Amino acid sequence: MQEYINTFIDNFIEGLPNILTALAILIVSIYLARVFSKILRRAMGKSKATQNVINLLADTTRWTIIIIGIITALQRFFDVTAFLAGLGILGFTVGFALQDVMKNFAAGIILLIQQPFEVDETIGVAGFDGTVLEIDLRATEMRALDGRIVSIPNAEVLAHPIVNYTRAERRRIELPVGVGYSTDTETARRIVLDAIQNVPGFVAEPAPMVGFSNFGDSALQLDTYFWIDTSKTNPIAAKDSAFTLIKASLDKEGIDIPFPIRTVIRQS
Repeated sequence: MQEYINTFIDNFIEGLPNILTALAILIVSIYLARVFSKILRRAMGKSKATQNVINLLADTTRWTIIIIGIITALQRFFDVTAFLAGLGILGFTVGFALQDVMKNFAAGIILLIQQPFEVDETIGVAGFDGTVLEIDLRATEMRALDGRIVSIPNAEVLAHPIVNYTRAERRRIELPVGVGYSTDTETARRIVLDAIQNVPGFVAEPAPMVGFSNFGDSALQLDTYFWIDTSKTNPIAAKDSAFTLIKASLDKEGIDIPFPIRTVIRQS
């Protein structure tokens, strides 16, 4: 019995440095996990990510650091290579089965970090234009311009060009206007330029431009370009106002906007 106790004490004393080192590693890991979790929560709190997403990312970060600390501590007592290899095989199997979920998860993290758009901003992505309602780790939900609620997987969002309309302080508006062939071109150009300057949100710089671009079947085609301040109006309202003002100005000057005419020849 005494021999057993002596052996135990000898082994304990011999392994004491490893035990103390392992405990130190665990304590440092737990401390770092808390620190990084708080830093992440503070950083994510400045974004418009939901609280559930913030909690998930913070908890994932904390437990990842703790698990790394546990594995490092265990390494002081035995070789964990075989254990890690088994975990790797299991992780590969699970990851292969959930690859779409993991892709969306990773894409969601990238979107939350880079923040190419935020909640309540109007964007265009993957063929949809609308207002962002929610950004989570699986999908981005938005209300399309026609009122539909669209949920787009984050991997799809990240794979397509993202147009952020809200962050564009100025937008260029393009309008086609047709006038009759008998119309004086300079007069038509002047009338259109004067009219669009009364559009709400119109900005003088960059300068507007009106140019003839096409000899149509029944009209001369004018392409009109001007810029608006998106904080004062939106492109749809600006186009509506511009067409209304241009039509009224042309009517006032006696210039008709022609419509297609078809001549039918009857032979008997």
